[in-house]
Amino acid sequence: MERLVSIDLEADFGFLRKPDTNNGIAMSYNMLHKPSLLGIFGAILGMEGYQKRGVLPAYYLQLQNLKIGIAPLRDECGNFPKTTIVYTNTVGYANKDGNFIAYENTLIRPSYRVFVILSDEHPLYHSLKEGQAEYIPYLGKNEFPIWWKPESFQEYVLDPFAFNQDYHVATLFCKKEGESSRTQETGSSPLGFAALFATHSDAFFYFERLPVGFQEFEMKKRGKEYQYQMAPFVYSNAKFSADYRLDNLYSLHGNQVVQLN
Repeated sequence: MERLVSIDLEADFGFLRKPDTNNGIAMSYNMLHKPSLLGIFGAILGMEGYQKRGVLPAYYLQLQNLKIGIAPLRDECGNFPKTTIVYTNTVGYANKDGNFIAYENTLIRPSYRVFVILSDEHPLYHSLKEGQAEYIPYLGKNEFPIWWKPESFQEYVLDPFAFNQDYHVATLFCKKEGESSRTQETGSSPLGFAALFATHSDAFFYFERLPVGFQEFEMKKRGKEYQYQMAPFVYSNAKFSADYRLDNLYSLHGNQVVQLN
């Protein structure tokens, strides 16, 4: 039997490195994303991580089809406080031309409510419910452990949203590429999706392009490699019209829903 469950993940610090920053300050994604969350689940289950260049890890291959949703907690409209941590990288190859000083834009006290569809026979279901992990999970770096309290574990009826009323999306949701331009061309909404909610004075929208998986490419000398596959996400307190049909929505309670991808 499949069901929707959630836990609240918390960390003192986090660093979800953006691969497109290499010189100067290394930047972190603000939001937890699916590939990183699958790594956390893999650690909880005691599954193997990266073993060989150009080969995806066992945890990713086995867990990639899980349907998950992510919502920030203890946040400022979706944006966590950050600080820059400076340290000397003592790895030999990084110091051939002198000491390498690293600067990392680090999240302070990030926390997320994560939703996942699981059968009650899945080993992850029992680990999350009991608060047990084989390996210590961490948020981007092994010096930043992340944890959850068993009492944060919640279960919900797995109920697809019927679009029979206006609704609020409690999680991050994926905004389809080119959506705003299409609505402008058809004249249906000059502001794109942002015009499809009941406005109120404290409404906010947080946007971030986040990894959703990996895509394969070939390097002439190195062979097969992988890089992040990206998608545009939104986090908002807006209430949307029932006419605005986002994909993969499930009801939680009342007019609140989550998106699971």
